Amino acid sequence: MCYFDQTRWACGYWRWGHFRQQCNKEYRMGETCGLKLVYETRTERDVCKLCHDTEKKQRRYDKMYRDVQRWQREGNRNATIERTCAEMQEVSLKHNVPFPFLYFYSH
Repeated sequence: MCYFDQTRWACGYWRWGHFRQQCNKEYRMGETCGLKLVYETRTERDVCKLCHDTEKKQRRYDKMYRDVQRWQREGNRNATIERTCAEMQEVSLKHNVPFPFLYFYSH
């Protein structure tokens, strides 16, 4: 059971850091036994990069959703609505963003 640093973000995501201390089970220099224990946890106040990217995609999706609703009220923008809906579906598939718009918009 060798010891490693750990980084933990505010969102709960964590990752292993650098090797810190060798355990008694492993006698070879520079090798680890394969079992990891936490030597020290470094807490980050911010969320991880994955959450940042997901939040950014969600904001983009929400803006497209509001734009399509506005364009439907204004009328005469069918091509723009279709293109934006295709982009929304692409964003939804890439990042598992819920896609409620498909339920009430049909071509």
